[in-house]
Formats: sequence, C-alpha cells, structure tokens
Amino acid sequence: MRVRSALAIAGLVFGLTLAAATSPVVAAGQATFASPEVAYEQGMSAYRAEDFEQALPALEFAAAHNHFFARFYLARIYSATAYSDHAKAYMLYRGLGDQYADVDPDDDQRAPFVAKALVALASYVKHGVLELRLDPDPERAADYLRHAATFFNDEDAQFELAKLYLEGQGVEKDPVRALHYLAVLTRERKHAGAQAFLADLYWRGGPVERDPATALALISVAVENAPPSERVWIEDIYQDIFCNASEPIRRQAQARVSEWENKYRRAASKDERWAVESVRGIRTCADDRPLVLIGGGQAAAAPPSAPQSAQRGAQPDQAGVMGVALKDASMANTAPGR
Repeated sequence: MRVRSALAIAGLVFGLTLAAATSPVVAAGQATFASPEVAYEQGMSAYRAEDFEQALPALEFAAAHNHFFARFYLARIYSATAYSDHAKAYMLYRGLGDQYADVDPDDDQRAPFVAKALVALASYVKHGVLELRLDPDPERAADYLRHAATFFNDEDAQFELAKLYLEGQGVEKDPVRALHYLAVLTRERKHAGAQAFLADLYWRGGPVERDPATALALISVAVENAPPSERVWIEDIYQDIFCNASEPIRRQAQARVSEWENKYRRAASKDERWAVESVRGIRTCADDRPLVLIGGGQAAAAPPSAPQSAQRGAQPDQAGVMGVALKDASMANTAPGR
C-alpha cells in the first residue's frame, strides 16, 4: 500500500468542496431501470457500439445513483462526442478527481480511471470552461497532472506534464525533467504521443543539434503505435518529416526502424495502427509522390487529416532520450462489468 495521496489532503490547494464536486449534474429524465447496475450495463453496451444517444439515458440514470464507472463514461460522452456538454463533463471529472484521488493505485480497479479523469480535468482547467465562466488556471492544471503522473503513474499525465515543463506553463520551466518523462514514455511505455512529439523535436531542432534520421525513424514507429484518437496529428507529423526528408536520410531511418520497431512498438494488429484505406482519400507529398511508411516490411498509404496540432518544445539529445529506463505500469483498457 502506498501512502495516502497529497491531492486528497489538498482539497485546500484546489479549492474544491465535496458538496460541489459530488452534487448531481445530470438527471435521469424519464428513463427508468431495474437498478443502477442494470442501467450501467445497458449504457455501456450502447457506448461500445458508439450509440451514444442510447447510452446517455442509461448512464445518466446510473450516474445519478453515484455509479463510479457510469460517471466516468458519461463524462467521456459529454467531453468528446456530438453530445458534448463541457460544463457537465467538467463537473463529473471534478467530482471523480476529488472523491477518489487517494484510491490505492495498485489494488483498486478504479485507480486508472481516476487518473484519466484527472488528465481530462487538467485539460479543462488549463484552458478554462467558458460555460462555467471558469478562467484558465495552468498552475492548478499542473497540480492535477503531477498527481496523476506520480501517484497513479499515468502515462498520458506524464506526457502532458512533460509538455508543461518544456513550455514553463503552470510550472517552472524544466527541460531536463520534461525530457526524462518523454524518454521513459518513448522507450519503456511505447507511448505514441511521446514518440511523435520527440520525433518532431528532433526534426525541428532547438537547443541541441537536429537529427533528421532519428526523427523519421521515431515518427515511423509512432505512426504504427498510434491509437485511432491520436492518428490525425501523428500522421501529420509523419507527412511533414517524410516528405521533406532526403533519400539519404530515409535510408538511414530505414536502418534504424528495423531495430527500433522491436524495442519501441506496442503489440497491435495491423488495422489498429496505420490506416491503409480511407474514404477521405490518400495522402501525398507536395510533388504528388505517395506517402509511404518507413519500416514494417510494407508501404502503406495514409489518409489526409486536419491541420497539425502537435505542440512544440525544446529538443533533447539522442543519448538522453533513448537511454532512460522506467518501470512499466499497466492501464486498464476495458470498462469493468460493475
């Protein structure tokens, strides 16, 4: 068992009150169910099928009865679908983060979900919530991320915190700590976002020398690791680097990818990585050359996407990035049945 979390004790720091954080922010409407558990199961069945219209009343019913996982997935619907309501999402995440900040990170099945709630909450706090007239508060956002990153060992929190340390936003600027987080995420956690972010830093340069071959090799691995929700901006970076890399750089990158794929790529089926076909068309470089994927034994065409949204930062040195190790930790990927 680990010591009780600083965040749980620090209701004072965050200015949260239990009444505000836990008060119902959704109503069950006219829908009725035999029990919150039945409502949750029905809601999650619809959620997994991406039928959010059907999922909402069931999850709202269960959430109104304080069902932890219903509250979490209801917040996901409110924050990231066509049924968005950011005020409700914020309040749900805030309640989860405040109530469960000190659950055992090793033995409580809710712990990974609390960490993700804190990451989502940090994003809201960092940018502000217009609907609630909540002003941006980067320092408070950094506190949420720091707790999720250290107490829960959450990789997404570590990634977001690393970017804050590079920017000096909400925290004192600390490139060394930022690059440590990015290094461990790249090598040990095989985190696609961190890999892509580092690749972009290597490509653009900064306080240290550029390394285009490392950039192309690393972004190639990141593309294959990318989950669907992260593909757009990661493929954008790949397109930028690949299309502007010279043939000698591509050959150097190809040699590195053959080794790095085994070290830094997560196990996943092909259709979970690079999107080969898309109704949106095929990506090409400015000279109409097709975009191909370095490594993996096969070339693949990638779909076009929205403008790149990756944030920039300082460039680490190669030895520091690829040479750091950290104990791996797992994250629950499926919703519990109860």
